[in-house]
Amino acid sequence: MLLPPPPGIIRSLRTGFDTVAAHITAILLPFAFDLFLWLGPHLSISQLFLSTLGDAKKMFADSGVSLTDIQKLDQVQESLNQVNLFSSLRTFPIGLPSLISGKGSAQTPLGAPLTFQVDTVFHFYGLIFLFLIAGWILGGLYFRWIAGLIAKSDSQISVGRTLIQTLAYSLIWSLLFWILGIPAAFIIYLIYMFNPLIGEGALLFLGFLSMWLVVPIFFSSFGMFVRKQNAVDSIIASFRMSRFIMPSSSLFVLTVLIIGIGSNLLWAVPPDNSWLTLVGILGHAFITTALLASSFVYYSDMTVWLQTVLDRMRSSMPTQQV
Repeated sequence: MLLPPPPGIIRSLRTGFDTVAAHITAILLPFAFDLFLWLGPHLSISQLFLSTLGDAKKMFADSGVSLTDIQKLDQVQESLNQVNLFSSLRTFPIGLPSLISGKGSAQTPLGAPLTFQVDTVFHFYGLIFLFLIAGWILGGLYFRWIAGLIAKSDSQISVGRTLIQTLAYSLIWSLLFWILGIPAAFIIYLIYMFNPLIGEGALLFLGFLSMWLVVPIFFSSFGMFVRKQNAVDSIIASFRMSRFIMPSSSLFVLTVLIIGIGSNLLWAVPPDNSWLTLVGILGHAFITTALLASSFVYYSDMTVWLQTVLDRMRSSMPTQQV
């Protein structure tokens, strides 16, 4: 039985980049987001933790902790000065891509940004919660926009369903992280403290396991935007599909990650107080949007290919039995 070849990686990338180049407004959301984080006001938490760090220094000094260790708290304070709470709008697993969110710049070409202080713990956690929800919503709309460029207009998921399924999907993965991820990390830490050799073996095993999980997790949200599935069905379908497409899909995901990470290193070269950073923001918005579009192309083509293969295998079974 002659089976059609799986979708090509190069073709998917070319189609994705051509689609975004033809619809350049698709980069507006990530571009505007990074522009806001770069030139807009900052939300600082340095004053909120200033007294806590001061108490920690006093406690360490009274306990006879070395001066070198106490000075590390000054480094923590410097890091807190760079934190912009608006960066928490960059959410996972669905969210707007951002070049600036992880840089923590305190300078721009226009000078020091306008900075507001978060003064209470209640405000801190409240803002984190609101930004998390807002980030998921913006990410869902962004994914819907890009998927709509690839799919037919009549098959596009509605805005209301996008918001509901995006929030459900993100909450599912957040719960799985807290239920499975945190305990697993704690257990590995205990194993490592008991026996470093066994701990390294556990980390190696976890690394191999994550390599197997990266493909189904990577595509786990795509069913919501391409096939109008709900969050649970989209995740399950991705894991089922990965059993058949793992080798070629692993290479595609690796290619996307290499292009994305490699280009980010280039875009991050200009200093934050240079207008050249604007070029980096623009390039990052285009590349990440094009890679997302390419991923939707690959997922759509792979879904059609897999269905074709399964149909041919089913149709050939009676003939083979006779």
